[in-house]
Amino acid sequence: MQQIFNILSKALSILLYPLFMPTYGMGLYMCVMHHRTPQLPNAYIWVATIGTLVITALIPIVLLLVLWKRGNISSLHIDDAKERTTPYIYSLICYGFWCYFVGVTLQMPLVWLVVAIGSTCALLAVTIINRWWKISAHLTGMGGLLGGICSISLYYSIFPITLICGILMLSLLIMYARLYLNAHTPLQVVCGYLLGIICTSLPNFIVYHA
Repeated sequence: MQQIFNILSKALSILLYPLFMPTYGMGLYMCVMHHRTPQLPNAYIWVATIGTLVITALIPIVLLLVLWKRGNISSLHIDDAKERTTPYIYSLICYGFWCYFVGVTLQMPLVWLVVAIGSTCALLAVTIINRWWKISAHLTGMGGLLGGICSISLYYSIFPITLICGILMLSLLIMYARLYLNAHTPLQVVCGYLLGIICTSLPNFIVYHA
């Protein structure tokens, strides 16, 4: 049983890898908008989703593999907090390009640009905090996904309760998984989750409701 939990926890950590969160968010947004705006071109949907995947996930993962092959990091999960700075900086650069992609190339609504910038700020905060304390990047990503979905939902005056409940359930599962694998302490996962929510939801609240 312990081996099964170990396998499931590792599988969940891969499935909900922080770098995948922007792609999940973009994909969910495009699915919702496709139903609300049927005339939205399919090409636009694919470019937005695949472009996000390439910029925020595939390129950073390739760079991570290069660092691993060169011996700069001991594992792809980067369990050693001291090894996380360089991969995080590479990811920050990619996220900066993603903000440009969202705001200029795709010309998406301001709410999405603010979410993208908030996600980048969350990653920057994790990079800085990680110098002294191993805050959970997995939970920061999940919190960012939840905060982004809630911000966009409020912008369009919709409340996808099933989707939000699903994200909350996955958040609890990944919290348990990271704790089970002894990757973080309870405080590290909770602080990571709150950081993600705040960075992607508070800026939009200020922009639209201040």
